[in-house]
Amino acid sequence: MQNVMTEQQTWSDNNVLLDAREQNVPRGIVTAHPLVIERAKGSEVWDVEGNRYLDFVGGIGVLNVGHNHPAVVNAVTKQLGLVSHACFQVVAYPGYIELAQRLNQLVGKGEAYKSVFFTSGAEAVENAVKIARAHTNRPGVIAFDGAFHGRTLLGVTLTGMSQPYKQNFGPFPSDIYRLPFPNPLHGVTEADCLKALDQLFAVQILPERVAAIIIEPVQGDGGFLPAGAAFMQSLRRITQQHGIMLICDEVQTGFGRTGTMFAFQQLGIQPDLVTVAKSLGGGLPISGVVGRAAMMDAPTPGGLGGTYGGNALACAAALAVLDLLEHDNLLERANQLGAQLNARLRQLAEKYACIGDVRGVGFMQAVEILDFETGKPDAALTQKILDSACQEGLLLIKCGLHRNTVRFLAPLVTTDSQLEEALHIFDIALARATGRLG
Repeated sequence: MQNVMTEQQTWSDNNVLLDAREQNVPRGIVTAHPLVIERAKGSEVWDVEGNRYLDFVGGIGVLNVGHNHPAVVNAVTKQLGLVSHACFQVVAYPGYIELAQRLNQLVGKGEAYKSVFFTSGAEAVENAVKIARAHTNRPGVIAFDGAFHGRTLLGVTLTGMSQPYKQNFGPFPSDIYRLPFPNPLHGVTEADCLKALDQLFAVQILPERVAAIIIEPVQGDGGFLPAGAAFMQSLRRITQQHGIMLICDEVQTGFGRTGTMFAFQQLGIQPDLVTVAKSLGGGLPISGVVGRAAMMDAPTPGGLGGTYGGNALACAAALAVLDLLEHDNLLERANQLGAQLNARLRQLAEKYACIGDVRGVGFMQAVEILDFETGKPDAALTQKILDSACQEGLLLIKCGLHRNTVRFLAPLVTTDSQLEEALHIFDIALARATGRLG
């Protein structure tokens, strides 16, 4: 018989709860840190035993405005007293329409754009592909090595990492093609990637059969690798030349993470479709596709939707998030924090030979951990660093093809003192993991 927790145990003991988790939750869903949190605020969380942690994961980039921001809480509370859920496919409600209008203005910048909402980032990606295929009447979709586009079957197919995402989950959907992504540290140039695209057109699929190229302006789970402006502009020229739609996956980069509302705004391009999720809802589940109006109208009535897509509570939260980003100087703050974080990480790279690279855009920063003797990715040392940081009170997670990159996704409301505290802890974690401390 499985153990049943008492109310007192539920609220006071990490180990009891984690034992219950082991018994009741499948192993396929991983929890990075052995903690059960009870409450959260801003950039801090407290576990059920009362221990405080700096949260520099932010729900994996979901909490750009921080945990439980009062403006988000108030907006959701007010909406809860009006309409919690109605399903937009049955009756419309103001929040959905207003949110669409605001995102269309933010992305389109005067051009005619439309928006549709879903629940998860993977749903947004899948529907972006549906829209692209409907508009072009073509099957092919091109994605990149190291990309992460979700855990649904099509999302996993588009994702450019075999483990842990693909496992034995195939067969996978067809007509998905892959290119290398620029990675200067490991010798992959932008020219290499564009040459690979020419080769793909020559030997695998004619450009006239490609519906879309989907790309993260900064790869998230792939290792916080930025796509340069020249590369993105080349892709835009090629896609326009061949009638291919360009989809920017801004699920992780969107809503201020890179210092602008969207990362593509720094790259001198205008995408056809943009997928959004994560920080849009300030902690509530909502995602969407924002795109050129004529393209968004390609699916016929009934072709798009989802029971919970654009839920009224999530729309209210999203509108509050947009207000905060536009009126609380959070974009400026993202750039300030990002510059401070990058500078301090570079100082640590001078101190610790295991840091092979420091990179990022805005407050989306990462360090890649290498074996200082061989120069190869060191996933084991990376995990030691994360474990040591957690023990000292700082939550971080890893990413990258070889899971050897530490990523920083702290809320944009993080204070200077919290950032300094986190970097002090990270310094200790590096020292401990590399043997400089006992």
